[in-house]
Amino acid sequence: MDFLRPASWEEALAAKAEHPTAVPIAGGTDIMVEINFDHRRPDVLLDLNRIGELQEWETGEETVRLGASVPYTRIMENLRAELPGLALASHTVASPQIRNRGGVGGNLGTASPAGDAHPALLAAGAEVEAASVRGTRLIPIDDFYTGVKRNALAPDELIRAVHIKKADGPQQFSKVGTRNAMVIAVCAFGLALHPETRTVRTGIGSAAPTPVRARPAEEFLAAALEEGGFWDNGKIIPPAVARQFAELVSGSASPIDDVRGSASYRRHALGVMARRTLGWTWDEYRGNARGEEGTIRCA
Repeated sequence: MDFLRPASWEEALAAKAEHPTAVPIAGGTDIMVEINFDHRRPDVLLDLNRIGELQEWETGEETVRLGASVPYTRIMENLRAELPGLALASHTVASPQIRNRGGVGGNLGTASPAGDAHPALLAAGAEVEAASVRGTRLIPIDDFYTGVKRNALAPDELIRAVHIKKADGPQQFSKVGTRNAMVIAVCAFGLALHPETRTVRTGIGSAAPTPVRARPAEEFLAAALEEGGFWDNGKIIPPAVARQFAELVSGSASPIDDVRGSASYRRHALGVMARRTLGWTWDEYRGNARGEEGTIRCA
């Protein structure tokens, strides 16, 4: 196994062009596990740890440009207001040691359906900045996942950053695991309300071959909020609307039975998480919009 250690982004792109099968390593929290268990034996490892710009972020007026190697800990500590859904998801990643090393770029590169960042990125409507010696392009997150642990990157491309719109409304993330820490998700769910466009976005993790959105649920909820005038009046969402939203979220998944959980349990858990996150986000929206506290009855 060859080990390449470029000192600059340009060197990294040149190395990836020369060795298209090279596997990038930054935090190493995914690839090193596969290597240690002999599940994977790449010919070339491309170490990106000397490239400082990958661990930086920029906050613009509307968007955060998040370097591919920004650790989850820094997202939690510094970007909670701008990226609340991703910050919540970051809290659930493994252990403090792994949160200090791992970043969103690794989650995207591995493209595991169980990656903790994916539901939040889908709900926020992120874009992946991919680069090669041929140039740079932005890949909408909806088009990024192409199959089980497969993504839309070309063989000579590397993930440089993720562009995420700053939250214009409440965002939530919920995850079910077999224990409280150091666990792969049985299933996960992300929800973001976008009051500026009066739309809703979701993300489902570990309950389909790829991370997916619950589009029928999004369309239903957005229509219900609009037709009922809820964006303006801030009233409590009727329980029937919450139940229908939860059922549509569950129906959007295509889970399997495995050692972590059954398909039926995953569908049930997604429905529960959908109701709860809807309650949490709408409660926050009402409080922000009307300056009052309340509890949404979504049981």
